Amino acid sequence: MVADPDPTTASLDASGTARLCGLFVDALFVTGASISIFGRDGHQSTICATDSVAARGDTLQFELGEGPRWEALATGSPILSPDLSSQRWSNWPTFSAAAQEIGMAAVFAFPMTMGAVRIGVVDLYSDSPRRLDAHQVSLAASIAARTAIPAVRHAMRSAEDPLFLEREKAPALRREVHQATGMIGAQLHVTLTEAFTRLRTYSFTSGRSVEDIAHDVVGRRMNFSALRS
Repeated sequence: MVADPDPTTASLDASGTARLCGLFVDALFVTGASISIFGRDGHQSTICATDSVAARGDTLQFELGEGPRWEALATGSPILSPDLSSQRWSNWPTFSAAAQEIGMAAVFAFPMTMGAVRIGVVDLYSDSPRRLDAHQVSLAASIAARTAIPAVRHAMRSAEDPLFLEREKAPALRREVHQATGMIGAQLHVTLTEAFTRLRTYSFTSGRSVEDIAHDVVGRRMNFSALRS
Protein backbone atom coordinates (compact mmCIF):
# COMPACT_ATOMS: atom_id res chain seq x y z
CA MET A 1 0.00 0.00 0.00
CA VAL A 2 1.32 3.46 -0.89
CA ALA A 3 1.78 5.77 2.08
CA ASP A 4 -0.28 8.94 2.09
CA PRO A 5 2.32 11.74 1.80
CA ASP A 6 1.96 15.00 3.69
CA PRO A 7 2.04 17.96 1.27
CA THR A 8 1.78 20.50 4.07
CA THR A 9 5.50 20.09 4.68
CA ALA A 10 6.39 21.24 1.15
CA SER A 11 7.84 24.72 0.79
CA LEU A 12 6.18 27.14 -1.60
CA ASP A 13 9.17 27.89 -3.80
CA ALA A 14 9.34 26.51 -7.36
CA SER A 15 10.53 23.08 -6.23
CA GLY A 16 7.88 22.97 -3.50
CA THR A 17 4.97 23.63 -5.85
CA ALA A 18 6.34 21.13 -8.36
CA ARG A 19 6.43 18.63 -5.53
CA LEU A 20 2.72 19.19 -4.86
CA CYS A 21 1.91 17.88 -8.34
CA GLY A 22 4.55 15.18 -8.07
CA LEU A 23 2.87 13.74 -4.98
CA PHE A 24 -0.03 12.50 -7.10
CA VAL A 25 2.21 10.96 -9.75
CA ASP A 26 4.32 9.16 -7.16
CA ALA A 27 1.36 7.87 -5.14
CA LEU A 28 -0.97 6.90 -7.99
CA PHE A 29 1.48 5.97 -10.76
CA VAL A 30 -0.27 8.23 -13.28
CA THR A 31 1.69 9.88 -16.09
CA GLY A 32 1.17 13.51 -15.09
CA ALA A 33 -0.74 16.01 -12.97
CA SER A 34 -1.68 19.66 -12.68
CA ILE A 35 -3.29 21.71 -9.90
CA SER A 36 -5.49 24.77 -10.44
CA ILE A 37 -6.97 27.15 -7.89
CA PHE A 38 -10.09 29.24 -8.58
CA GLY A 39 -10.77 32.56 -6.86
CA ARG A 40 -14.18 33.88 -5.89
CA ASP A 41 -14.18 35.98 -9.05
CA GLY A 42 -13.73 32.83 -11.15
CA HIS A 43 -10.13 33.59 -12.08
CA GLN A 44 -7.88 30.56 -12.35
CA SER A 45 -4.31 30.13 -11.13
CA THR A 46 -2.44 27.04 -12.27
CA ILE A 47 -0.12 26.13 -9.42
CA CYS A 48 1.92 23.43 -11.13
CA ALA A 49 2.04 20.90 -13.95
CA THR A 50 4.40 17.96 -14.09
CA ASP A 51 5.01 18.03 -17.84
CA SER A 52 4.05 19.78 -21.07
CA VAL A 53 1.11 17.44 -21.74
CA ALA A 54 -0.38 18.10 -18.30
CA ALA A 55 0.13 21.84 -18.86
CA ARG A 56 -1.55 21.69 -22.27
CA GLY A 57 -4.47 19.69 -20.87
CA ASP A 58 -4.91 22.39 -18.24
CA THR A 59 -4.94 25.08 -20.91
CA LEU A 60 -7.39 23.14 -23.11
CA GLN A 61 -9.95 22.94 -20.32
CA PHE A 62 -9.44 26.63 -19.54
CA GLU A 63 -9.94 27.60 -23.20
CA LEU A 64 -12.79 25.21 -24.05
CA GLY A 65 -14.74 25.51 -20.83
CA GLU A 66 -15.36 21.74 -20.83
CA GLY A 67 -13.66 18.68 -19.45
CA PRO A 68 -13.44 16.67 -16.23
CA ARG A 69 -12.24 19.70 -14.24
CA TRP A 70 -15.50 21.59 -14.70
CA GLU A 71 -17.57 18.53 -13.76
CA ALA A 72 -15.50 18.03 -10.60
CA LEU A 73 -16.01 21.68 -9.65
CA ALA A 74 -19.73 21.53 -10.38
CA THR A 75 -20.44 18.24 -8.60
CA GLY A 76 -17.83 18.26 -5.85
CA SER A 77 -17.05 14.63 -6.71
CA PRO A 78 -14.12 12.90 -8.43
CA ILE A 79 -14.56 12.51 -12.18
CA LEU A 80 -12.93 9.36 -13.56
CA SER A 81 -12.49 8.74 -17.27
CA PRO A 82 -10.39 5.56 -17.68
CA ASP A 83 -10.58 5.60 -21.49
CA LEU A 84 -11.17 8.83 -23.41
CA SER A 85 -11.88 6.88 -26.59
CA SER A 86 -15.11 5.57 -25.03
CA GLN A 87 -18.31 7.21 -26.26
CA ARG A 88 -19.38 7.39 -22.63
CA TRP A 89 -17.48 10.65 -22.30
CA SER A 90 -19.27 12.48 -25.10
CA ASN A 91 -20.40 15.16 -22.65
CA TRP A 92 -17.05 16.87 -23.34
CA PRO A 93 -16.35 15.79 -26.91
CA THR A 94 -14.13 18.70 -27.93
CA PHE A 95 -11.81 18.32 -24.96
CA SER A 96 -11.80 14.53 -25.29
CA ALA A 97 -10.68 14.68 -28.92
CA ALA A 98 -8.05 17.35 -28.25
CA ALA A 99 -6.73 15.54 -25.17
CA GLN A 100 -6.23 12.32 -27.11
CA GLU A 101 -4.33 14.22 -29.78
CA ILE A 102 -1.78 15.43 -27.23
CA GLY A 103 -1.29 12.00 -25.67
CA MET A 104 -3.91 11.70 -22.93
CA ALA A 105 -5.70 8.35 -22.88
CA ALA A 106 -7.28 8.52 -19.41
CA VAL A 107 -8.07 11.55 -17.24
CA PHE A 108 -9.15 12.00 -13.63
CA ALA A 109 -10.20 15.15 -11.78
CA PHE A 110 -10.44 15.60 -8.01
CA PRO A 111 -12.02 18.70 -6.45
CA MET A 112 -10.08 20.58 -3.76
CA THR A 113 -12.14 22.04 -0.93
CA MET A 114 -11.70 24.23 2.11
CA GLY A 115 -14.66 23.55 4.34
CA ALA A 116 -17.71 23.55 2.09
CA VAL A 117 -16.05 25.72 -0.57
CA ARG A 118 -14.58 24.20 -3.74
CA ILE A 119 -11.39 26.13 -4.36
CA GLY A 120 -9.58 24.11 -7.01
CA VAL A 121 -9.06 20.91 -8.94
CA VAL A 122 -6.32 18.33 -9.32
CA ASP A 123 -6.19 17.00 -12.90
CA LEU A 124 -4.43 13.69 -13.53
CA TYR A 125 -3.78 11.88 -16.79
CA SER A 126 -2.38 8.61 -18.07
CA ASP A 127 -0.87 8.05 -21.50
CA SER A 128 -2.65 4.68 -21.72
CA PRO A 129 -6.18 3.64 -20.69
CA ARG A 130 -6.35 2.65 -17.01
CA ARG A 131 -8.63 2.66 -14.02
CA LEU A 132 -8.10 3.88 -10.48
CA ASP A 133 -9.25 1.38 -7.87
CA ALA A 134 -11.20 2.36 -4.77
CA HIS A 135 -8.05 2.74 -2.66
CA GLN A 136 -6.40 4.96 -5.26
CA VAL A 137 -9.49 7.17 -5.53
CA SER A 138 -9.58 7.53 -1.74
CA LEU A 139 -5.84 8.25 -1.63
CA ALA A 140 -6.08 10.89 -4.38
CA ALA A 141 -8.98 12.60 -2.60
CA SER A 142 -7.03 12.59 0.67
CA ILE A 143 -3.92 14.14 -0.90
CA ALA A 144 -6.08 16.71 -2.70
CA ALA A 145 -7.64 17.75 0.60
CA ARG A 146 -4.27 18.12 2.29
CA THR A 147 -2.79 19.94 -0.70
CA ALA A 148 -5.47 22.63 -0.71
CA ILE A 149 -3.90 24.97 1.86
CA PRO A 150 -0.36 24.94 0.37
CA ALA A 151 -1.84 25.46 -3.09
CA VAL A 152 -3.94 28.43 -1.99
CA ARG A 153 -0.93 29.94 -0.20
CA HIS A 154 1.04 29.71 -3.43
CA ALA A 155 -1.78 31.32 -5.42
CA MET A 156 -1.98 34.18 -2.93
CA ARG A 157 1.78 34.69 -2.93
CA SER A 158 1.83 34.73 -6.72
CA ALA A 159 -1.05 37.20 -6.94
CA GLU A 160 0.61 39.58 -4.49
CA ASP A 161 4.07 39.47 -6.08
CA PRO A 162 4.15 40.77 -9.68
CA LEU A 163 7.72 39.51 -10.07
CA PHE A 164 6.87 35.94 -9.07
CA LEU A 165 8.36 33.58 -11.64
CA GLU A 166 5.84 32.09 -14.06
CA ARG A 167 7.44 28.91 -15.30
CA GLU A 168 6.83 27.24 -18.64
CA LYS A 169 5.19 24.21 -17.00
CA ALA A 170 2.98 26.38 -14.75
CA PRO A 171 2.21 29.44 -16.86
CA ALA A 172 -1.03 30.43 -15.35
CA LEU A 173 -1.84 33.23 -13.10
CA ARG A 174 -2.85 34.37 -16.57
CA ARG A 175 -2.84 38.00 -15.48
CA GLU A 176 -2.96 39.07 -19.11
CA VAL A 177 -6.10 37.00 -19.72
CA HIS A 178 -7.78 38.59 -16.71
CA GLN A 179 -6.74 42.06 -17.86
CA ALA A 180 -7.94 41.37 -21.40
CA THR A 181 -11.30 40.11 -20.07
CA GLY A 182 -11.82 43.44 -18.29
CA MET A 183 -10.90 45.36 -21.42
CA ILE A 184 -13.28 43.29 -23.58
CA GLY A 185 -16.04 43.90 -21.06
CA ALA A 186 -15.46 47.65 -21.33
CA GLN A 187 -15.31 47.50 -25.14
CA LEU A 188 -18.58 45.57 -25.44
CA HIS A 189 -20.35 46.93 -22.33
CA VAL A 190 -20.91 43.40 -21.02
CA THR A 191 -20.20 41.55 -17.76
CA LEU A 192 -16.84 39.90 -17.13
CA THR A 193 -18.48 36.50 -17.50
CA GLU A 194 -19.84 37.42 -20.92
CA ALA A 195 -16.52 39.03 -21.86
CA PHE A 196 -14.61 35.86 -21.09
CA THR A 197 -17.15 33.82 -23.05
CA ARG A 198 -16.55 36.10 -26.05
CA LEU A 199 -12.78 35.71 -25.64
CA ARG A 200 -13.00 31.93 -25.42
CA THR A 201 -15.41 31.72 -28.37
CA TYR A 202 -13.13 33.80 -30.54
CA SER A 203 -10.21 31.59 -29.51
CA PHE A 204 -12.08 28.47 -30.57
CA THR A 205 -13.32 29.84 -33.90
CA SER A 206 -10.00 31.45 -34.84
CA GLY A 207 -7.78 28.55 -33.83
CA ARG A 208 -5.64 30.83 -31.65
CA SER A 209 -4.98 30.34 -27.94
CA VAL A 210 -6.80 32.46 -25.36
CA GLU A 211 -3.44 33.72 -24.09
CA ASP A 212 -2.35 34.81 -27.59
CA ILE A 213 -5.55 36.77 -28.18
CA ALA A 214 -5.37 38.30 -24.69
CA HIS A 215 -1.85 39.49 -25.46
CA ASP A 216 -3.15 41.33 -28.54
CA VAL A 217 -6.05 42.85 -26.60
CA VAL A 218 -3.82 44.12 -23.81
CA GLY A 219 -1.34 45.42 -26.39
CA ARG A 220 -4.26 47.27 -28.07
CA ARG A 221 -3.75 45.42 -31.34
CA MET A 222 -7.25 43.96 -31.13
CA ASN A 223 -10.55 45.57 -30.11
CA PHE A 224 -13.56 43.29 -29.75
CA SER A 225 -15.98 46.12 -30.53
CA ALA A 226 -14.56 46.18 -34.06
CA LEU A 227 -15.26 42.45 -34.50
CA ARG A 228 -19.03 43.03 -34.41
CA SER A 229 -19.02 45.08 -37.58
